[in-house]
Amino acid sequence: MSTGTRMHRHAHTAIVRTLPLLTLLLVSVLAQAMEAPRKSPADDNDYRFIELDNGLRAILVSDRQADKAAASLNVAVGSGDDPAGREGMAHFLEHMLFLGTEKYPEPGEYQQFIKSHGGSHNAFTAFQDTNYFFDVEARFLEPALDRFAEQFAAPLFTPELVDRERNAVHSEFSSKQKEDGRRFYSVKKAASNPDHAFSQFAVGNLSTLANTEEQPLRPDLIEFWKSHYSANLMTLAVYGPQSLDDLEQMVRSRFSAIENRNLTAKTFPQPLYQPEQLPAKVTADAIKDVRSLSLSFPIPSQDDKYRTKPASYVANLLGHEGPGSLFDVLKRAGLVESLSAGLGMDTGDNATLEVSMTLTPAGLAQQDDILPLVFDYIDRIREEGISEERFREMQQLAQIDFRFREQGEPVHEATSLSRQLRYYPAEDVLSAPWLLERYAPEQYRAILERLTPDNVMVFVLAPDPALDQPAQTPWYEAEWQRQPLNPTALTEQRLPELAAQLSLPYANPFIPEDLDMVAGATMEQPALLASPGGLDLWFARDTRFDTPKANVFISLRTPAARVSARSSVLTQLLVDAVNTNLNAWAYSARLAGLDYSVYPHLRGITVRVGGYNDKLHTLINRILMQLANPTLTQQRFDIARQNLVDSLQNKAKDRPVEQTSEFVQTALIEGAWPTEDKLEAARQVSLDELKSFSEALLSEVDPVVLAHGNLSRAYTLNLAQQIRAIVLKNSTMAEVERSRVRQLPAEETQVTLDVRHPDTGYTLYMQGENTGFAERARFRLLAQIISSPFYEDIRTTRQLGYIVYATPFEILETPALGFVVQSPKATQAQIDQAVREFSAQFEARLASMDQASLNREKQAVISKLLERDRQLGDISGRYWREIDRAATDFDSRERLAEAVQAVKKDALLETFREAVLNRERTLRVVTGQSDQNADSALSLLLAQPPVPAS
Repeated sequence: MSTGTRMHRHAHTAIVRTLPLLTLLLVSVLAQAMEAPRKSPADDNDYRFIELDNGLRAILVSDRQADKAAASLNVAVGSGDDPAGREGMAHFLEHMLFLGTEKYPEPGEYQQFIKSHGGSHNAFTAFQDTNYFFDVEARFLEPALDRFAEQFAAPLFTPELVDRERNAVHSEFSSKQKEDGRRFYSVKKAASNPDHAFSQFAVGNLSTLANTEEQPLRPDLIEFWKSHYSANLMTLAVYGPQSLDDLEQMVRSRFSAIENRNLTAKTFPQPLYQPEQLPAKVTADAIKDVRSLSLSFPIPSQDDKYRTKPASYVANLLGHEGPGSLFDVLKRAGLVESLSAGLGMDTGDNATLEVSMTLTPAGLAQQDDILPLVFDYIDRIREEGISEERFREMQQLAQIDFRFREQGEPVHEATSLSRQLRYYPAEDVLSAPWLLERYAPEQYRAILERLTPDNVMVFVLAPDPALDQPAQTPWYEAEWQRQPLNPTALTEQRLPELAAQLSLPYANPFIPEDLDMVAGATMEQPALLASPGGLDLWFARDTRFDTPKANVFISLRTPAARVSARSSVLTQLLVDAVNTNLNAWAYSARLAGLDYSVYPHLRGITVRVGGYNDKLHTLINRILMQLANPTLTQQRFDIARQNLVDSLQNKAKDRPVEQTSEFVQTALIEGAWPTEDKLEAARQVSLDELKSFSEALLSEVDPVVLAHGNLSRAYTLNLAQQIRAIVLKNSTMAEVERSRVRQLPAEETQVTLDVRHPDTGYTLYMQGENTGFAERARFRLLAQIISSPFYEDIRTTRQLGYIVYATPFEILETPALGFVVQSPKATQAQIDQAVREFSAQFEARLASMDQASLNREKQAVISKLLERDRQLGDISGRYWREIDRAATDFDSRERLAEAVQAVKKDALLETFREAVLNRERTLRVVTGQSDQNADSALSLLLAQPPVPAS
């Protein structure tokens, strides 16, 4: 796709050979200018596209204010390139490239360097791409890039690590064998065209990555690398505060060493589904209580239509949630819970357009009735949906969003850019996702012509679907079956009363009109405004990002929400009703750049509304009115209660480490009720009880509000009046204390959970003495220093599992260190023995750490704590967390950073010995068969006093 760009560069080179030096320089500058992509008017970064002599293409981003730098390299090779019989090879290669190079042979050196300089790293393998990325403190970008580039230029593929890392890949496979998402994906592969590479197993395991004398793995790995990885298939993005010239020098001097093997990216001309097998319905068995229905329509690739986006135009109408939409009609009928539409897979040759729904139990029972309704709605779009007015609205919203686009984290920006550079010309790499250049009715019709009853694969996922003679997918053993569909039956409307309610969206009333910035300087921190009636009203005008947006938080803290597990359940059900009642009306607001959420928490209910401030008040007003007087129906109550019961029951089927970590939080946070208690309450509550609870909920309230962004003081005071008039008019003011964390007994507490999963879960939670900044700093620093060695020892060396990490396990400002392991082969006793051995060995390493190394690790922690705010929402969220913890000097992160800087090695060693070696105030939660009673351990922990403040 970037052929045009390369041709222009070559053309300039050919022309300037005969020109004088001055003209040559002028043309060179012009050529460089042509390579700068179009950017948002709100974007202050500088960009440059370059192509190295080896064919590698790169986008450079200079952000002078960046305190973090990042890079991402995308290779146009993925699981679709796996050789037959070596499924998972692309994924395995992704793992191996991290483990040592000619210049940096130590297998953990890259990881340790990144971690010790305040960064993170990862990679992923997709069907056609493999992407590698990292971020790091900005001043260490160059040495980080040096290590990063070497992975692609001169990897070692150390023989002894080959066998070790195939075990890690197998552990990754094993850890997700019982996850419905991965199992359902295996069903979709099994149902696809067997001649298409998508049908292959992609993860890899000990069988497909066998390493025997007859079939050694390392030669196959090296052959795959040499025959698939090439500089001309790589796109790179590098982001940092350095100048473009400096960034270019860093890239050219390092990435030019990657060999150009002049390879061509693999193409996939085969259809994803065999045409003779369409239409059909594929039904798969779910482990959890989940129900979904999706329609997958094969369509031509849309890669070359990114400037007009016809698939987005059609999907925007199909997936609309406003009044009369397919989703709205089905949800009001109690048949679906969510609906989305959009491009599924796009290989560059073929693509799919997907319509996906989560179903209620009633919807699952009527799945065959829903399908004709979908085609009825598609017909309406064909007949009435193609209009220039609709296009202009979508185009206007896309232009506004691009104009005021806020920057993401450097690593996210780099990862997106490296992938986009693979598919878009350099000049469009920044703007491509927002481009809607012209009204293209012929392209919309071309897609709609493919959305027909004879060109669809329907997928259903449900627990215990009563399959006749089901097949099983390889490796995941998921049961499924395929049945042919009658295209005529798909057009026989079985729900005429619902079909009559269908209508296409109206014009969007929420498109912002006033995009001006309010007058006045950005405030240093929120101010508490005088507000009668007991309402804490915080206001901060903030225009530093020059974007006409604001965020408003309204917390209605109430003692009624935390009395019991039953009141917790009722709060959740009430919030569900509010969100359900708002959805159709407020969906247009979401499309127009306004976002909102109403969510329950330990102290009550919070409303968060954000986006363009022009129509913010309209949305807030409607949400408040719904909170004050929610519509509660038996139909919605029954569905919401069943959803809650399902989600609580499904927790018992989560990954082992998710269950062990959940137990820690449930046991230690005041007001966090055990799953079984909430499940019992959810099965018992009634609609009448919910109505009574709704009426009483706001009788006692401790309200607090934050208004932050492109807002005035007058607006904020008016907002307070609105809140008082709508939701607080009959309320008595109360004080609702913040939850605290319970202090663990002095000795180690062990709990064994009976979990039905072949892997063993292990969470070791080591709690600090108090919530003071000095104690928090020691635990943060200890986690920083120990995390890479822990991973290297437990995962890489001992090969105990794929899910392995050490983390600062801080809950509500209570410091802690967590060791988490999920193993497909080790018992909890074996894991604990390995952790003890590691801990004993690590003491000497910590004791011998020199001051320079300690300072480096301190700086890594501090750089994360003080990372620059990049979006308005980053600041809003930080202010809101400070208000929640009553830290209204708004300097918690600065104080914690100062405390980290002040940590002495002796104090750090003492903390390590108490928490890790001696296991004082430690909770070990594991999975496996045991006589120990988790309930009795939980009762003991629930009786503990809170952790002291200092």
